[in-house]
Amino acid sequence: MGQARKAEQNPGVLAWPSKAMRARLAGAILLGTLVFGLPAEAQQKRPTAQEMIAAIQEHVGVPWKTETVDTFKAGNPDTRVTGIAVTMMATMDVLQRAAANGQNLVITHEPTFYNHLDRPQGMEENDPVWKEKREFIEKKGLVVWRFHDHWHLRKPDGILAGMVQALGWEKYQSGENPHLFTVPETTLEKLAADVAKRLNTPVLRVVGNPEMKVTKLALSPGSAGFERETHALEMDNVEVLLVGETREWETVEYAADAVSEGKKKGLIVIGHVPSEQAGMEECVRWMRTFVKDVPIEFVPTKQPFWTPAERSARR
Repeated sequence: MGQARKAEQNPGVLAWPSKAMRARLAGAILLGTLVFGLPAEAQQKRPTAQEMIAAIQEHVGVPWKTETVDTFKAGNPDTRVTGIAVTMMATMDVLQRAAANGQNLVITHEPTFYNHLDRPQGMEENDPVWKEKREFIEKKGLVVWRFHDHWHLRKPDGILAGMVQALGWEKYQSGENPHLFTVPETTLEKLAADVAKRLNTPVLRVVGNPEMKVTKLALSPGSAGFERETHALEMDNVEVLLVGETREWETVEYAADAVSEGKKKGLIVIGHVPSEQAGMEECVRWMRTFVKDVPIEFVPTKQPFWTPAERSARR
């Protein structure tokens, strides 16, 4: 009788597993490695999503506000983190790529669910798009946390710092107001083309005379709103305002009227995603200075728009 058969009859006998049993064990170990990446014991040592956020709160350098949108939007904060995906906007595409890469903590700058508070007004919870997105997050065991208010409050503003670096405008930045820049003289048309190239976004719109000579700029990533945008355009030391997005019947109309009145003003509408995207890439560089035990990756949000001209150029 072999050792394996003896062991079956007498559980107290420690015996070398049979060939078939060894094959099954090897398969199980391999499967566990593929699925989880680490043994169960090591998995338990991974920090939770809540612990990762606590580390961010500790290092961000500004007091944490009680009234903030920087909260968990989906998933269980006690989930052990296998990988972190940092993104500008947690679109369905971003979530799919994060899940495929084994990144179960998604840190997003902008809302996940179509509203500043992630509670879309006037939308039923059984809306097919919203519902499928929530179900995907649950099925894949993802945790989504927003990092907006405090990343902007950081000194310097994390979004602005990343965007200035991406545009290559560090040496042109005002020491008194970080949103203002004095660049070598160029035309409005050339400035817009350079911004589009540096931010890799062909979908960019401009108000103003293309041949206007400009040197004095203001950069307002994201969506600052009519009041702040028009106050910037009123300034004597601002010839061109660059924004992420704005209402066409507010700031766009104001800028168009200024041009019609003969004022030396221009407006460049970059688009919300490309106007802040580099700021979340900067967030990854910053997080890697204190997060050492979990892999972090920047997952760019795809430009949602395309133009017929762009499509034609690709053919």
